[in-house]
Amino acid sequence: MDQELAQIKQLQQKIALYEDMKAYEQLYGLLYPGLHRFACAFVKSRDTAQDIVSDVFIKLWQIRGRLMEIENLKVYLFTLARNFSYNYLTQQFKKVVLSLDEADPEVLISFDDPESLCISADAVGKIRLAIRQLPPQCRIIFQLVKEEGMKYKEVADVLHLSVLTVRNQVAIATRKIAALLPAGELRAAFKNIK
Repeated sequence: MDQELAQIKQLQQKIALYEDMKAYEQLYGLLYPGLHRFACAFVKSRDTAQDIVSDVFIKLWQIRGRLMEIENLKVYLFTLARNFSYNYLTQQFKKVVLSLDEADPEVLISFDDPESLCISADAVGKIRLAIRQLPPQCRIIFQLVKEEGMKYKEVADVLHLSVLTVRNQVAIATRKIAALLPAGELRAAFKNIK
């Protein structure tokens, strides 16, 4: 994951200093899938989530001259996606009071990468079942940590939670998933879920 952060930092620099469109496109390709799943969990629409992520990257381009002031661009972009999702929901429903518990994290978990295919179909089914049974906030936190590779502090910053809450939610998710899998499958599953 440090390699990804280094790559993001390098792309951030190219965009900020040289207005490099290729770097901008590479950053988009790198972060779009996770941002899309994250926004989709809130707005419950893949098309709307796509629009939100597009808005996030438009905003990124608009502030490109100040990008070097941003310490962790990935956390910044996930925070923008969350805020844009909240704004969208507020505009749509005027009186929406949204909490993480109302988000639909089912769309967040993806087993489409080749490594995940090494896990038996039965294990994947059990993992999906366990993840669906997690409380919504727990599911979102689990996805950000395990799939997006974010650190607890980064997830806490994005979701306005304490690091302790994030750590506890990951532990809860891990225990619940572990309860449904034999030990060998569990090790393989968590090795292959980022």
